[in-house]
Amino acid sequence: MGTRRSVVDYGLARRATLASVQAGHTTVADVCDAHPYLLRAAKFHGEPAGTGCPICRKAKLTHVTYVYGDELGQYEGRVKRRPELDEMAAEYGEFRVYVVEVCQSCGWNHLATSYVLGTGEPRARRGRRARTSQ
Repeated sequence: MGTRRSVVDYGLARRATLASVQAGHTTVADVCDAHPYLLRAAKFHGEPAGTGCPICRKAKLTHVTYVYGDELGQYEGRVKRRPELDEMAAEYGEFRVYVVEVCQSCGWNHLATSYVLGTGEPRARRGRRARTSQ
């Protein structure tokens, strides 16, 4: 994968949320509220995270990766997998990647990391050719 820039790890926020659940300040229903579209994206487009769910401890977590950026146009907000990110990093100047961890069993979901990918240079705009009248 290309060079990650502006990496933000949300591990401390995750730990705080889990501590709040364990202390009884937050209910399990409040943290296991994954949207049906996120669960569907995890099922069909997610990648195994390799760790177990911290809430139900039954299932393995799945990472769902979303991309956002001005240059992406119609591809903004879509779910992408690692090989696709490599291709996009070479093609676009800059876009932000958000990785969400999801448990398909209980609905736990939490933003895991975010980072910026791309060449670092603005993408050359493809202009329309001027029509000539004949």
